Amino acid sequence: MMGSAEEKRIEDELSYPIMLAERVRAAADEAESFKVDCGEVGKLVDRLSQMLRTLVRSTTSVQSLYERPIRRVVSEVSKNLERALTLVRKCKRQSILRRVVRITSATDFRKVLNLLDASIGDMKWLMGVLDTENNGTASGIFLSLPPIASNDPIISWVWSYIATVQMGQLTDRIEAANNLASLARDNDRNKKITVEEGGIPPLLKLLKESSSADAQIAAANALLVLANEQERVRSIVDEMGVPIVVQVLGDSLMKVQIPVAKLVVRMAEHDPVAQEDFARENVIRPLVTLLSFETFVEDSKTQLGKQSIHSIVQINKEMEKFSSAGSTSRNYSYRPYSNSYSNLHMEGSSRGGNHRKERENEKPEVKLQLKINCAEALWMLAKGSVSNSRRITETKGLLCLAKLVEKEQGELQYNCLMAIMEITAAAESNSDLRRAAFKTNSPAAKAVIDQLLRVTKELDSPILQVPAIRSVGSLARTFPARETRVIGPLVTQLGNKDQEVAVEAAIALQKFASPENFLCMDHSKSIIEFNGIPPLMRLLRCGDKAQLPGVVLLCYLAIHAGDNEALEQARVLTALEGADRTVVGQHPDLKELVTKAIYQLNLYHKGVHPQRQLFAP
Repeated sequence: MMGSAEEKRIEDELSYPIMLAERVRAAADEAESFKVDCGEVGKLVDRLSQMLRTLVRSTTSVQSLYERPIRRVVSEVSKNLERALTLVRKCKRQSILRRVVRITSATDFRKVLNLLDASIGDMKWLMGVLDTENNGTASGIFLSLPPIASNDPIISWVWSYIATVQMGQLTDRIEAANNLASLARDNDRNKKITVEEGGIPPLLKLLKESSSADAQIAAANALLVLANEQERVRSIVDEMGVPIVVQVLGDSLMKVQIPVAKLVVRMAEHDPVAQEDFARENVIRPLVTLLSFETFVEDSKTQLGKQSIHSIVQINKEMEKFSSAGSTSRNYSYRPYSNSYSNLHMEGSSRGGNHRKERENEKPEVKLQLKINCAEALWMLAKGSVSNSRRITETKGLLCLAKLVEKEQGELQYNCLMAIMEITAAAESNSDLRRAAFKTNSPAAKAVIDQLLRVTKELDSPILQVPAIRSVGSLARTFPARETRVIGPLVTQLGNKDQEVAVEAAIALQKFASPENFLCMDHSKSIIEFNGIPPLMRLLRCGDKAQLPGVVLLCYLAIHAGDNEALEQARVLTALEGADRTVVGQHPDLKELVTKAIYQLNLYHKGVHPQRQLFAP
């Protein structure tokens, strides 16, 4: 209920039922029929009037009042008082005609008395909820059920928990936040009720203002459960949740940062508005900072000994971007080759520095889980977003992701690869990002390529090889003709026993051999020189899923290197003629490409000079 009634002050809302109660009392005193019944009504109304006046005093003494249940209960009390007033007024002296028309019975009084009893029960429950000094779980308030919620018990539990999160003592607030999370986990309806009844603002307040790590964790976990759908995520965004989440992420203990980073993942995953808001609030920098914690320390001594002066200067320039670029409202610093780690400091905060030793002494599994969540957050922030991908590359993010792919295993390694995959996909679609982030002399870009090729060649894990291969394919237009080291591993994977890996390799090689690639002729020749034709021909026999990318790649090779003897020896012309009858039937858009490839092969087969026929129709 978000109508005009909620725009009125709560004191004004309460004045109406108090006035009604006085009118009912006066009408009961003036009754001339059903005097006993009217007297019973008057007694119940007196109790209600006292409770309403007590409620007014309670509401004025509470600074942060949770109003949702008050408005609902008071609205129901007012309706019941109106009904009581109508009934009692019928019992005054009236003309015989009006008495005939408006008959009053004992049944009517029983109904009204039951309604007033229910209102007293609702008020008693409400006052218990608002008793912030004594409304913990020991009093049973969380488990009691007011009459107004008899048909839907969930609403009363949600009200109780939210009221306690907003107004209770710290230990009770923590328990209530955990109970909200537990209730929301049961089903989406409970999540919806929690959001509709105003559960997000007090949870954000608990997350932001609490000095207790347990309270922040409870709030973050409850928000995390709620944030599994776009509309609810948008509710968190609309309540200014994004700046709060970013602030807590940069200025908390690791055990708090873990669920907060996970909350960034969930919100960015489900809502593009949240994804962009997080970027505007500069969440990428604390994420990269946390992800890089201790990442470069182990290599500092060995790298200083091995690297050239030029290489060290280049990497230091790469790192300086992290501390010099971006927002002036926060202070970040990073020393790539020292044993100290500079924490993120929010402006005006001293807590970040206080957490340094705690972070260094934290358990390895806690550090690992935080990095897993931070890498996943970067993945979700980069997904489908050129601007966010650019922000990541403008920090030391690429270099950090590459280093973690090299050193780590399992979920962290996978999340880092997926983040790289999204960044390279963005670079594929945006030439400015591609030129800025993946230029050949960039140490970060070189480190990423090295690790992508290592994963492709050395790891027998399709779940890791697929994003690595896809990333290399996305960067196809960044490699010069002499950079043939990327072609060989992709050609090798054409023969991978896992069909998904083989198909990804074919799709990646397509991007090297495609006419959209300026160096398509050079890359096509390299693919053939790496003996790519035999595994490609085998791929054509693996069903439609593999056949389609295989045919496209084969066509590109025929068009750009049709005079190569390997094509004739492998009977590529025969294969494409067969594909013209089968694959093209299912994919008519390939007709022109296959026809052009067959035409080109026929010309070369007949000894026509390739340069004259390269652009034949």
